[in-house]
Amino acid sequence: MSLGSATEFSAAQDPLPDETGHGSGTGFWALTLGSVGVVYGDIGTSPLYALKESLHAAAGGSHAPTREMVFGVVSLILWALILIVTIKYVLIVMRADNDGEGGTPSLVALAQRALGRSGGAVVGLGMVGIALFYGDAIITPAISVLSAVEGLKLATPAFEPYVLPLSLAILIGLFAVQSHGTARVAIVFGPLTAFWFLVMALGGLSHIADEPGIVAAFNPAHGIDFLLGHGTAGLLALGAVFLAVTGAEALYADMGHFGRTPIRTAWFGLVLPALVLNYLGQGAMLLAHPERIENPFFLLYPSWALLPMVLLATVATIIASQAVITGTFSITQQAMQLGLLPRMRVQRTSETEKGQIYIPRVNWWLLIAVVLLAILFKSSSALAAAYGIAVTGDMVITASLVFVVAWRYWRWPAAVVGLVIAPFLLIELVFLSANALKLLHGGWVPLTIGAGLVVAMWTWRRGSALIVAEIHRRRVPLSNFTRMAESGSVLRAPGTAVFLTGTPGDTPGALMHNVKHNHVLHARNFILHVVTDDLPRVQSAGRVTVKPLSNVFSCVTVRFGFMELPDLPRALAGAGFDPDTLSYFLTRRVLVASPETGMSVWQDRLYIAMARAATDASRYFCIPADRAVEIGARFDI
Repeated sequence: MSLGSATEFSAAQDPLPDETGHGSGTGFWALTLGSVGVVYGDIGTSPLYALKESLHAAAGGSHAPTREMVFGVVSLILWALILIVTIKYVLIVMRADNDGEGGTPSLVALAQRALGRSGGAVVGLGMVGIALFYGDAIITPAISVLSAVEGLKLATPAFEPYVLPLSLAILIGLFAVQSHGTARVAIVFGPLTAFWFLVMALGGLSHIADEPGIVAAFNPAHGIDFLLGHGTAGLLALGAVFLAVTGAEALYADMGHFGRTPIRTAWFGLVLPALVLNYLGQGAMLLAHPERIENPFFLLYPSWALLPMVLLATVATIIASQAVITGTFSITQQAMQLGLLPRMRVQRTSETEKGQIYIPRVNWWLLIAVVLLAILFKSSSALAAAYGIAVTGDMVITASLVFVVAWRYWRWPAAVVGLVIAPFLLIELVFLSANALKLLHGGWVPLTIGAGLVVAMWTWRRGSALIVAEIHRRRVPLSNFTRMAESGSVLRAPGTAVFLTGTPGDTPGALMHNVKHNHVLHARNFILHVVTDDLPRVQSAGRVTVKPLSNVFSCVTVRFGFMELPDLPRALAGAGFDPDTLSYFLTRRVLVASPETGMSVWQDRLYIAMARAATDASRYFCIPADRAVEIGARFDI
């Protein structure tokens, strides 16, 4: 599942494509081709392992598949592509755009807006969805690269000892270049991935003649009969079948980057036909040559083409992994803006390309997790057991949130929403149950990662709320303080001071301490509050608002969308402020664990550890170091 990278630095930049793909300054067909590389990279590598792992699960891993198994599994894969990807995501879920954007954080914001911000359960679902995404993001690069490099073993068994070291080298190299950005290489992602889909289609088409009867797999009865007749083995195979639709979330998540229509055009015009032909070709070949179950994808091609196909597959998996890594940066930024994760340093790697961001801490933690996972499981087959739970869980979350949006935001009748959404939710719950059978064989990995992240997000959200409540409790009203400060004998210093606050209407701690200890008040003082809107981006005209309180004090509100980088100096400069005359005053919180503040002590300690690891507010808001003054304050939590 790839969320891709759809973030934009400022609303003042080029406008995003609308639902038809226009309005971005980029041609429709260029957007369509670009979506092939970014949106469909993950699902495009699924044929490397999806059918093989499904048949291994059905046959117990040690036997050649029967005709019934081949027809049944191919039928299940085809109908998963039709029902889940085509109907659910391409035709329904992509309607749920939040100002043109998609993805779990966007959907959470949309559902919150529909519920009037009263949806605590919606936030909880969003946390689970984001956490499962991280679990998926760790597995995707490992399984994709391993499955591609494993094709070398077909050329000669002598390559087998080098599969894991070579895969690790590719993964390390991939993460090592992230800080340079992907703008220069992204332009070739689309053409290379399109070529990959064409080669997959040709490989499948060349073998359908082995057993033309494979087209009968379009009859869903084959899949249903297979499930009913194979008991637990059928459910295990069903869990592996879901590998064929990994990456479906990317259609929705990258909607803001490419536009709805280009993504749909790429799906119906190239991606879906290529996938269908490849799976049909693999099935037909296995009906004629069951012994090729070892690696049916690469065996579609003649021996002379094996090494070129391994190279092409490796490139395709690198592109798919790149989209997942970049998507991790994107969703992390959104989660920070929504208050679910502590601040981390975000770097832009391109001045022109939307979504070109880099978060060093996330990159290196992700690399460590991916490398450990590859070393622990050693093969794509072992990793396949861990893959499905994260993807199916995330899709169940999406279906649940879309149910809320359709009912409360689109104002569909509840009965209609139930008839449209409930069948997909039921299907995905069945897939989730099937994948749960693999819990002890690797499925625990994404669940453990996800559970840890949910606890961390919940603790951060709860702890931050307690801090805000404590700040509000101990501070004096801003109106009272301004009257007192202006009427007193406080010295006036030349210049303009900006005091950041998270609770507008209250006096910032830095302002109180500055007056109390330094006995100084600047000639002009701005009480600045940053607001993260439910919209992905805020238009420049409404970003900064100023409300004068007196000749000395004014309240400033700066709004950012949850997909924007919060650059305060740039935002203020755009509103007419001179950035060279501003001094920023911030409060540095000293946190102390206390059993009496509303959270358990272990949660207090977790929150404090996360707060200490968080990026300083000055760096997060892009405030120059020589213009930031931090004043300490103790808080019990």
